[in-house]
Amino acid sequence: MTPESTKTIGGIGAILLFLGFIPIPYSGIIALVGFILVIVALYGFSNIYNERGIFNNFVYGIIAGIVGVVIAGAVAVVSVLTTLANLLYQLYPGWNGDWLTLSGLTPDVSNIAMSDVLPLLGGLLFVFLVLWISIIIAAFFERRSLNALSAKTGVGLFSTAALLLFIGAILTIVLIGILLIWISVLLIAIAFFQIKAQREQPVARMATPPPPPPV
Repeated sequence: MTPESTKTIGGIGAILLFLGFIPIPYSGIIALVGFILVIVALYGFSNIYNERGIFNNFVYGIIAGIVGVVIAGAVAVVSVLTTLANLLYQLYPGWNGDWLTLSGLTPDVSNIAMSDVLPLLGGLLFVFLVLWISIIIAAFFERRSLNALSAKTGVGLFSTAALLLFIGAILTIVLIGILLIWISVLLIAIAFFQIKAQREQPVARMATPPPPPPV
């Protein structure tokens, strides 16, 4: 791929990813397509500039996010199932574990105490913390990727977007971080389309012939 086609792919991908944040029909598919195009563009630039960190760090961020989701999902399932089973035994003291017999039993809410619900709340809190930490780790590596791309292209907007993305990841705990991440994606799209102009300036200066020596 040429730098021109690669930056176009990255810019279009970032725009689609930006639109994917908006609750419109097929927004999830739009975001996924955009995300894939951004990855393709980063891979292309890592080859063009011979800088593997542009692509590798972004992949590390993806892996961190996937691992966080898997761990959080597993903990959530185990926590919910364990707590649900305990609650059912509390609600139906005479239950023998056969799900088919539940319809014939009368629940006794008086047996439910706050201590029976605490394991579920603790499990959900742990899930939230795992997701939050994984988002921050993913953003850390993605910031390194964008900073490397900024250094190679000379487009400082990539670094700005990277910093905003990282701050947004930290602030997702108070929700405003989602807005910052959304804005950072838009800045990434703009930065992709600025790559050509930034790289042509030194070429134009080199093409200008030197003035003739004085006679």
